[in-house]
Amino acid sequence: MAEMNIPQPMDVAGKNRQYDEYMTRLYLSNATPEESSAFRLMLLDTTLEVVGEAADWFTTVVEVPISHVDMLLLDWDMLPINSPGAALNELRMVCPSILIVIFISEQDAQKQAALSIAADMFITKGETPKRIAERLEVVAAGGLAQ
Repeated sequence: MAEMNIPQPMDVAGKNRQYDEYMTRLYLSNATPEESSAFRLMLLDTTLEVVGEAADWFTTVVEVPISHVDMLLLDWDMLPINSPGAALNELRMVCPSILIVIFISEQDAQKQAALSIAADMFITKGETPKRIAERLEVVAAGGLAQ
């Protein structure tokens, strides 16, 4: 009975949950609900935990700094069209230690230039779910996933 009086960590849904101290807190920013659902399912058996989610850039910029996340998985299409590099740099100034991973459908010169400014890595949408999860875990552990 005494154990019931001990405060327990709460997850987003408000249910008691013991968090592994080695879990990486991930914020998912993606406008496509199907892709977001696929990411959440893909990451279930990893050391990455989705603790926040946004479907637009404004919400991402507001919530990421107050969410105390370790990593942002961001769909390229969420960035402002006219200044993706500047947007990433502004977020990086507010959250200097966050890992920023950009999810892109194809790599072109403009995207690569913006990525080299403020993103830690990019993942193409053509990769397998297993490979995406592996690369995210390597980056979360402090390595460079190639």
